[in-house]
Amino acid sequence: MNVVIIEDEARTARQLERMLKKYDSALTVVAQLPSVKEAVAWFSQKPMPDLAFMDIHLEDGLAFSIFEQMRLTLPVIFTTAYEEYMIKAFKVNSIDYLLKPVDYDELVKALEKFKTIRLQPGLPDLNSLLALIQKPRESEFKERFMVSLGTKIRSVEVGDIAYFFSEEKATFMVAKEGLSLPVEYSLDQVGGMLNPAQFFRVNRQFLVARPAIQTIHAYSAGKLKLDLLPSSRHEVFVSLSRITEFKDWLGR
Repeated sequence: MNVVIIEDEARTARQLERMLKKYDSALTVVAQLPSVKEAVAWFSQKPMPDLAFMDIHLEDGLAFSIFEQMRLTLPVIFTTAYEEYMIKAFKVNSIDYLLKPVDYDELVKALEKFKTIRLQPGLPDLNSLLALIQKPRESEFKERFMVSLGTKIRSVEVGDIAYFFSEEKATFMVAKEGLSLPVEYSLDQVGGMLNPAQFFRVNRQFLVARPAIQTIHAYSAGKLKLDLLPSSRHEVFVSLSRITEFKDWLGR
């Protein structure tokens, strides 16, 4: 079986290859590709492998851009730490996923599922999968968060939240009134609960609502710095790998 790994973290790609070899020593990883650009170029020139493992966030954008630029006819197992609504879409379309860090037992289950799918006529419709991932139903989005304040529990409407940030392995929401409150979810989990039309993950530490962005400062080398309201005690920069997507998001 020939496999391609599309992953921008070299260490993660190597670890995944080791686990694949453990599962099947005859398996061949024909390529490890870190970006959308390199993946498109590779698929345009090489024979289609049997299976692809694909990280969602690559060094130059989202993996979905690969499907937008070319037609792929191979099944894909996504690896991700983001967006719980994507998981639902994968299940519906019989494409599996692996949450990072990848667990070997979960990898085995995914590969066994792939074998079952391969024996069936036809492949899953990847274009339908992409549409489901990018346009989840509004009803799947969280509308409020319950947070603890001492012995009290407070309900906070999503519309009243300016941004979320992580600090020392904890996640906090900042309400429009300026109050910072702890939430019981990781920032990755929060990102999967919110409408992506309203909130954007600008970097690993911050997830911001559109109205909270007051000023955008452009620096050399394409860097963008954000002034948020309420103001943050941390400087907030848009990750270089997400600048194009961020600009598209602002323009919608």
